Amino acid sequence: MTNQTDKQSLLRLLGIEKPIIQAPMAGVSTPALAAAVSNAGGLGSLGVGAMNAAGARKVIAETRALTAKPFNINVFCHSPATSNAAVEQQWLSWLAPRFEQYGAKPPASLSEIYTSFVADQAMLDVFLEDKPAIVSFHFGLPPAEVIVALKNAGIRLLAAVTNLQEASQVAAAGVDAIVAQGIEAGGHRGAFDPDARDDRLGTFALTRLLVKEFQLPVIAAGGIMDGAGIAAALALGAQAAQLGTAFVACPETSIDDGYRRAMLGESARHTTFTKAISGRVARSMVNRFTELEDHADAPQPPAYPIAYDAGKALHAAAKAKGEFGYGAQWAGQAAALARSLPAAELFAQLESELRESISQLQRVGG
Repeated sequence: MTNQTDKQSLLRLLGIEKPIIQAPMAGVSTPALAAAVSNAGGLGSLGVGAMNAAGARKVIAETRALTAKPFNINVFCHSPATSNAAVEQQWLSWLAPRFEQYGAKPPASLSEIYTSFVADQAMLDVFLEDKPAIVSFHFGLPPAEVIVALKNAGIRLLAAVTNLQEASQVAAAGVDAIVAQGIEAGGHRGAFDPDARDDRLGTFALTRLLVKEFQLPVIAAGGIMDGAGIAAALALGAQAAQLGTAFVACPETSIDDGYRRAMLGESARHTTFTKAISGRVARSMVNRFTELEDHADAPQPPAYPIAYDAGKALHAAAKAKGEFGYGAQWAGQAAALARSLPAAELFAQLESELRESISQLQRVGG
């Protein structure tokens, strides 16, 4: 176990210099973004949960061409979806008028558009062959033998949790550090069981609870957008802060123009949880898709990620007609603090703000 009292243990473990981690953000992060953050001394990340093994191998190679520093590869560990044809057809029928509005028809059927890491031997093979420095898990943990294999390959492991029970499982599994995902975070909730009661712990409450109860290093995540937020997380005992939404508006990300405009406009002031887009609870800016759930006649969405098949199709149909409001515009609660800066510049700004915030805390403390 790592000694939590050693405030630099996580940085040494991950081979980084600064306590700033760029969240993986599948569908948003790119090799250019991850490399810029890693080159600046933080930990860049790539979300490959929605990719196949070949896609993951490609982005790992592309990132290594841009940086010699460690970076993180993130995978989804949800239970594979169980198809329900009746639920799926009801959902497609209900969405049909929205497709028709943009001159399109819904898909005839839906499929599980990507494979969970818990059932993806090909992805594991890529990791064991290419040996990324760090692999992180979202939505749960892979089987014990997979964790052993990754650790034997010299790969450091991180796992996101939303409560103390999940953290206990992570600690028992031999993972190296815990990512404390607060309710403020953008994107999908990392809950291991999406049907279980959600304590909805905030980032700071969860971070403090984990620091007091576990010996593993804790990484605070959710609603942290600037150096002051990073300083606050460190003051509560986290050894690093993970920022996702803060990096979304960087030019290195792969988001479309509609997402970028929303992130830098009034929409960023309003976020909500939705299952309509993907079938699993995620925090998004309020848009046309999130508003669909407000309809009294809205049926149950299909299972995750089967519902995403419909969501992506509707977004594509609307976007072709100039409407971007059906996209997965994931964003945390403090999205209005986002800045459109190149990642290296944003990182330098975060460092400067962090130093200033720590100085202010020291002055207040006498």
